[in-house]
Amino acid sequence: MSLMKFIIVRVAAIFFAAILFASCATLSSTGVGRIKRYEVTSERLPQKFDGCRIAFISDIHYPSKFTRKRLAKVVRKLRDLRPQMLLLGGDYVTADDYIDELFDSLATVKSDYGTFAVLGNHEFSRRSAVEEAMNSRGIRLLKDEAHSLTSDSAVYIAGVANPFRIDSTTVSPSAAVVDSAYTILLVHTPDYAQMVDAPADIVLSGHTHGGQVSLFGLYTPVKNTRYGTRFLRGMNSTDSGVSVITTNGIGTSRRKIRICVPSEIVVVTLRRAE
Repeated sequence: MSLMKFIIVRVAAIFFAAILFASCATLSSTGVGRIKRYEVTSERLPQKFDGCRIAFISDIHYPSKFTRKRLAKVVRKLRDLRPQMLLLGGDYVTADDYIDELFDSLATVKSDYGTFAVLGNHEFSRRSAVEEAMNSRGIRLLKDEAHSLTSDSAVYIAGVANPFRIDSTTVSPSAAVVDSAYTILLVHTPDYAQMVDAPADIVLSGHTHGGQVSLFGLYTPVKNTRYGTRFLRGMNSTDSGVSVITTNGIGTSRRKIRICVPSEIVVVTLRRAE
């Protein structure tokens, strides 16, 4: 075999291995490619929340590549994780017919502080139906508001209604409470945190799908963020130093394919710094 043929064969083998890895969620008992874990430490966190686990999923786009079988696996895994809080980051279904089925399943995940959600851009045309489905199942939809998790207002979860409609006067819903309480900001796109200089102790976002298709992390053709790779995936910081976690998401959009960008459930463990 010539050197050129050898190189072509090796490149092809690596490429198809990447595709197999990217599609391994169908074989996984979790229904996703991985469980991505983060630990966030702060002196501002009340002692009673030390060790608090947050499960976060976004961009389900049910069913897309995210089939009914995978939904059952993800929900089972979320229950097994026993989170103190479940957060939903938007872009839930591909058609109205799937709204009730999806939220019926998600509502079976129980947690100490409940389930909180924001809407994504794919809810613009079905906002009322999604909101009604959430309300009837005990899922708290945050619409430019901050909700206290404790009676002493020591921890808040804030959510953005429409992170794509902003101007020079836009103020994050986290701004009203972050000075006095530990604040988690839930927003569909990570760009919002940078564009409005949103104050928070941690921001959880989605929308980018991690690029959905990437060449081993070296090149990602579609990013869905105006900041290039800065907030594309993982944990990063705004200019103000606010930590932003961007998930790869669960489902797929436009093309039913993932390459080198595994779907994921995000688990954030809060720690109090001594």
